[in-house]
Amino acid sequence: MPAEPADGAAETAIETRGLEPVPDSERSGRVRELVPTWVAANISVLLLTMGAGLVIFNKLNIWQVLVVAIAAPVVSYGLVGLISIAGKRGGAPGMALSRAVFGQRGNLFPGALIWVARWGWETINAVSGAYAVLTVLDLLFGVRSSTPLIVVTLLFFVGCTFVVSGLGINALRVCSTWSTYLFGAFSVLVLGYLLFTTDWSAVFGKPAGSSAMMIAGIGTIAAGGISWVPSGPDFTRYLPRNASSRGMVGATIGGAGVVVLPMVLMGAVMAVGTPDLATAQDPVSFIGELLPTWIAVPYLLIALVGMLLINSMSMYSAGFTAQTLGIKVPRAWAVSVNAVISLIFGFLLMVVATSFFGSFISFLTLLAVAFSAWIGVFGVDMLRRTAYDGPALLDTTRTSAYWYKGGFAWQAMTAWGLALVVGLLFTKVDWFGGPLASTWIGESGLGWAAGILTSAALYAALPRTAPVEPAATGEPELAESLSN
Repeated sequence: MPAEPADGAAETAIETRGLEPVPDSERSGRVRELVPTWVAANISVLLLTMGAGLVIFNKLNIWQVLVVAIAAPVVSYGLVGLISIAGKRGGAPGMALSRAVFGQRGNLFPGALIWVARWGWETINAVSGAYAVLTVLDLLFGVRSSTPLIVVTLLFFVGCTFVVSGLGINALRVCSTWSTYLFGAFSVLVLGYLLFTTDWSAVFGKPAGSSAMMIAGIGTIAAGGISWVPSGPDFTRYLPRNASSRGMVGATIGGAGVVVLPMVLMGAVMAVGTPDLATAQDPVSFIGELLPTWIAVPYLLIALVGMLLINSMSMYSAGFTAQTLGIKVPRAWAVSVNAVISLIFGFLLMVVATSFFGSFISFLTLLAVAFSAWIGVFGVDMLRRTAYDGPALLDTTRTSAYWYKGGFAWQAMTAWGLALVVGLLFTKVDWFGGPLASTWIGESGLGWAAGILTSAALYAALPRTAPVEPAATGEPELAESLSN
């Protein structure tokens, strides 16, 4: 018998559906809904800080930053879009579908790593949201930051995140749509202000940096998108099986790119006049210094909503991941674990850490490597698979078609484990350096790419142990699906 029974439908105010696949009768989603979803996933002032880092630390000029800002979302959210196709094919969350690849027990290993990695991502966003609240309070009322106020703002931000993520997919769709409109309008206003107040001769007069630093910059910006790859199916499982795969990939890249491109460029432009932007402990307050209050306050408030949505989406997916690890609670309550962790780590980062940007970049680098090994294996499996067995995904006993040998698919586990090691060998951050980090691959920040290629090549080369597959459902192969 399946160990995880269905726990409800989704077409209500509060989504109660958990890991079980969405039946065709409930698949009423539309591809265009992915655009505001991935716009909302990128509404963060951290992109401004990252754009500034490309100028200050990577020594890139504005044209190189433009290349980075275009290439990063295409690469990272292209992967998100491609893996999202599994969502419409299987109708289940990404880490539930991953059971078909790694085995019921084997999936616990990448699942646990991805779950832990989400703690860091949610902590970073909680801290940024708290800083946004503190900056608004300072601009409007002159209230200065203090330890008690930091605790209060963190509780406020994480509490709001918990509520929205607990409501589920419908609440996320509504919030994403409205935040897209508002953030887009005020971003145009900020762009207009910068257009007339920036010293453009200084911006265009900056010399070019090295090609290695430009490639590394692509990896840094792309890391945020790569972290969403396992979650992609979570937001496409309500799409009908005949939804356009090309449209899904295009909507995903377009939704992310329309935010990433201008935000990174804005950060690079701001860094010319404010070189300490990239090294500030507080990554948000500079907005109040660079922009007039009548622009800064509403812009920060809208960005606050965006960061709240980013964390809500992350916790929404984290709830599913927690359930795949055997935590026997409804999805809405599973996210509470991540909420508590965000509070604890967020407090430490705001009060104890001395360098926000250094901690942030180190985390992003390791995050991309941690997710890359899973991406390669799961991606190759998608090319081979024609269907997912819904009951077998939920059956965590020996009777499951995805039990394999002792609950493990050793081919997937081997490829994943070795690729994880390879990725770390080429990786260097503030407090960790692999023995191959000084090579061109390492200097270019391509440890994550090495992880994807290694896991994909190994998994494709190893002999495949086929599970007992369900009857064909008429779902096309991936190559055919992409032509829709």
